[in-house]
Amino acid sequence: MSAQHPRRRAATRAAVASAATLAALAGLVYAPDAMGTGTGTTVTAGPAVTANDGARVVSETWLGDRTVDLQIQSPAVGKTVPTRVLLPEGWSADADRTWPVLYLLHGGGDDYDSWTRETDIEEFMAGRDVITVMPSAGRTGITAKWQDGKDYVTFQADELAQLLQRGYRAGTDRAVGGISTGGYAAFALAAQRPGTFDAAASYSGILHTQFPGVPTLLTAILAREGLLAGALWGYPFLSWSTWQANNPYNQVEKLRGTSLYISAGSGLLGSAGDLLGEGLESALWPSTQAFAQRLSSLGIPAQTHFYSGGSHNWQYFNREFERSWPMLAEALGLPA
Repeated sequence: MSAQHPRRRAATRAAVASAATLAALAGLVYAPDAMGTGTGTTVTAGPAVTANDGARVVSETWLGDRTVDLQIQSPAVGKTVPTRVLLPEGWSADADRTWPVLYLLHGGGDDYDSWTRETDIEEFMAGRDVITVMPSAGRTGITAKWQDGKDYVTFQADELAQLLQRGYRAGTDRAVGGISTGGYAAFALAAQRPGTFDAAASYSGILHTQFPGVPTLLTAILAREGLLAGALWGYPFLSWSTWQANNPYNQVEKLRGTSLYISAGSGLLGSAGDLLGEGLESALWPSTQAFAQRLSSLGIPAQTHFYSGGSHNWQYFNREFERSWPMLAEALGLPA
């Protein structure tokens, strides 16, 4: 093995040190103040459709004219999974047209309601001709097939997509974006289901899960939810091939042809007045740079926005989502 360049060694040491420090703080960074799910005004049965494996919507809770929470019985996950949907103006279940679909994925310590709780996504999407869907991936926000058999990849990419097409007039044009672990999920879904998504966007996402220090951080996220380090893909150094198969960095060729957006901040301490969030953003910065460099080396185009400072919080996530919207809209065949 050749010796590392001094700057690369320093970056690696910094990543490891930052991740180790943040391991103890992950719960503070990832936990929102509230987990409200809203108060439903009308509860109805779901449409009489099923996915190929029998998944079905068991209930709808309408929070307004355009916002509905679905409870989906998922054979892939083995339980009922909540999903929030924002419907476009003019939508109806018996329309003679379909709409493109935008998936927005949450991060660790959050859930399917986080985008509507933390951002103005409902107002932003008003007047935009797209179905916006926000599925749960459990409290870690990691869309993956877990060691215990829970398969959120199949739930989101197959079951949910089929139910939206068969019961909610969804078309086949899809894009996906996510924050933090949801940024990982956006790129993992696009890589593991090539052709399912026309575009993928990551906002401060975890895009290289085997970069030095990142397995430690993922282990801390699991520990925060009372899960063992091996609950996701097995213990990192005992199940390295499984980690590789689920690492977007090692699956980048499968992203060729998908429109990509990557954003992240350097998280310089003290720049945003949020030391925990800035520290986490700093810890992820080297791995995000490594991922972008790999794309470039393979000639896979991506739109990137790497900025100085910043923090791992919704202020920056929401800003970057709006910045990525023109790319997502183009992939969905919509005006920006």
